[in-house]
Amino acid sequence: MRHAPHPVVWTLLYLPFGALSGFVSVALTFQASQHGLSISEGALLNGAQLLSQWLKWMWAPLVDATLSPRRWYVISTVLSAVGVLAMSILPLGPHTLGALLAIIAVASLINSVVGMSVEALMASSTTPEQIGRVSAWFQVGNLGGAGAGGGLGLWLFQKLPSAWMTGAIVGGLFVLCCAGLRFTAGGPSPSHGTVSSPGAGAAVRQVIRDLGTMLKTRGGRLAVILCALPVGTGAAQGILTQATVAAAWGAGAKQVALVQGFLSAVVTALGCFAGGALCRRLHPRTAYAAIGLGLAAIAVVMGAGPASVSAYVAGSLIYAFGVGLAFAAFTALVLDAMGPGSAATKYNVFASLANFPLWWLGLLLGLVAEKGGPRRMLFTEAALGVAGVILFALTARLARPRPEVASTRDS
Repeated sequence: MRHAPHPVVWTLLYLPFGALSGFVSVALTFQASQHGLSISEGALLNGAQLLSQWLKWMWAPLVDATLSPRRWYVISTVLSAVGVLAMSILPLGPHTLGALLAIIAVASLINSVVGMSVEALMASSTTPEQIGRVSAWFQVGNLGGAGAGGGLGLWLFQKLPSAWMTGAIVGGLFVLCCAGLRFTAGGPSPSHGTVSSPGAGAAVRQVIRDLGTMLKTRGGRLAVILCALPVGTGAAQGILTQATVAAAWGAGAKQVALVQGFLSAVVTALGCFAGGALCRRLHPRTAYAAIGLGLAAIAVVMGAGPASVSAYVAGSLIYAFGVGLAFAAFTALVLDAMGPGSAATKYNVFASLANFPLWWLGLLLGLVAEKGGPRRMLFTEAALGVAGVILFALTARLARPRPEVASTRDS
């Protein structure tokens, strides 16, 4: 265990990961319907970004078995900046949708390594007593970065004369985050130079052993199940960002950039700190499930509320706070369950599982909003969230260890 830096370092280092997500889900997605895309087509932008996020367990062992987390961070952050620039250069419209989806998917794949490298560094220096606090600051970089990247990207798209300038500025800010590495230790070191070397094979086998050890524990199995359910996903945020959907409440670009971007960054950060504090009082699994029910309630209230700009602003910000709670609880849940060794792989097994319902639910909610309206979309998310918590509670009860019953029969 290396000396732990102040948790704000994880916020800074994780910003490029969150900001690329926000750039796609807010800055690009808002403009989708303005450039001739339907609501369901607009949802594909975020779907392309999330595709690699639930498949990333496949390449996560590379971070554990090759190079070092610090080197991976620099490489992937610079390439993520190039990806944002490419998204900005390509015009948005029906005829370029396929090419844009491909760019987003590749950039997101590269960007996933940004997250993996930070997770490996963080896990190697976090003690059990620090889990709640570190989880909060870590998710501030993720969700706060998403809000800041989305809000800044949308504002720059509206203000600058050429779209490529937006990508250049946002990408440049990504690269500046590499300065945070100077405050970290090196993290876990690979035992070899290349993947094809004998040492690489041994490292990969060790990764598999570490993963198997984690899955043999009851806590590891329950955490896997909870992550795979549509609980606390925050998937409705990506739909509420679209111009056509926001217009159902009378909201426009100004309100979306504010509540899904800049203000969302602040509010989700507060939610992350509150979620971290909650996980110091409750077991992370319990906190995560309870927060999932809270997000479902928020969705119901917003869906049943008035169709006004103020209702959109208030509902979106309260929802963003709930998302902050959920994501901080998720990180605490994973750090509690994963144990030592192969941090990048194990963390990203959980992250991949959690991103799968976020991916398919986002696509489903886009279709529901297009066919049945935004309110039905919110009710659908709430119903699936409640069903997920009920299913987890039943599973946890069935998986509870049975106490050994001593026989009272006389021999």
